[in-house]
Amino acid sequence: MALQVLDHPLASHLLAGLRNKDTQPSQFRRHAKALTTLLVLQATMGIRSRKETIETPIQPTEVNVLDQGLAVIPVLRAGLGMLEPVLDLFPDVAVGYIGLERHEDTAVARSYYSKLPRLEGRFTLCLDPMLATGGSASQAISLIKHHGAPNVVMVSVVAAPEGVQRLTEQHPDITIITASLDEGLNDRKYIVPGLGDFGDRLYGTF
Repeated sequence: MALQVLDHPLASHLLAGLRNKDTQPSQFRRHAKALTTLLVLQATMGIRSRKETIETPIQPTEVNVLDQGLAVIPVLRAGLGMLEPVLDLFPDVAVGYIGLERHEDTAVARSYYSKLPRLEGRFTLCLDPMLATGGSASQAISLIKHHGAPNVVMVSVVAAPEGVQRLTEQHPDITIITASLDEGLNDRKYIVPGLGDFGDRLYGTF
């Protein structure tokens, strides 16, 4: 498994805005969209391309174009806040959804919804902004693999070492892309320093 922590001044700036408790939902959404754009560009570096010859206004030239469709599966509901940039960036995107709800006392996720497209041959992203214990992410990736994805890239805004370790043990073949590897989890299984509940801050449901 490969862990890649995004190293870019703009990413650090946007993440600072997401962490700030005074950032309002409208600005939080803008920061999340911009940061997700950077994360997804990094996450799709391995997507397949092919060479074509086209005519420019001056002369023929050889170019590289995408040769593989993308599949993107946000984990509901917070992952929805990361979906729009993917749809804006890529021409061929199939979207699935996985609904996982974490029990506040046990931190164990319960699956309540799953709708996935055909994944064979597609470059597949799983979007979940908070990689905390790794339980939800591991469940989601297992479902995605079972549905035929040849490989999966996990895209998170922030990650805890505990979550990274779990995915390393349970899915050693995947890549994790994140903007920050944080200190760890507190006694409520929230990421420290983290940024609070991503979904609540995204949608203003405090």
